[in-house]
Amino acid sequence: MTSVTTTSSGKEPNQPTWKIKLLYDGECPLCVREVNFLTKKDAGRGIVKFVDIADLDYDSQDNAGIDFATAMGRIHAVLPDDKIIKDIEVFRRVYEELGMGWIYAITKLPVLGAIADWLYGIWADWRLKLTGRPDLATVIAKRQEKLKSKSDPGRCKIY
Repeated sequence: MTSVTTTSSGKEPNQPTWKIKLLYDGECPLCVREVNFLTKKDAGRGIVKFVDIADLDYDSQDNAGIDFATAMGRIHAVLPDDKIIKDIEVFRRVYEELGMGWIYAITKLPVLGAIADWLYGIWADWRLKLTGRPDLATVIAKRQEKLKSKSDPGRCKIY
């Protein structure tokens, strides 16, 4: 008989304890406000793992292969089995896991869900501009430059 070592939570050591990993833009003031709200609702339970894609240490390999540009275009989340979800489904699942599923419950209805996804798509396309930030191509280029500087700290920087 083989035995499996478990942690005090009863999970296998390599199994995540979170139920959903939310990828968010830590440079977006509205995203940060939402994450702060959700963090309070999580109340230290670790149900939601929050991953800041704006962090220069963000690694797509740790997040089901979702690269920075893709994550910046639309909200994404990763489930413990590495299944990727996006758009309104992310909010619906996070809120359900935190016991507030009633907030997004109406989006489960096919027609209303489609409308909510469409409206979210408009928001996602305009999010950077509405929050006073440059367009996605500029954000990506600036990130690449920061990553390049980080990997070559002796490089002369001209501002």
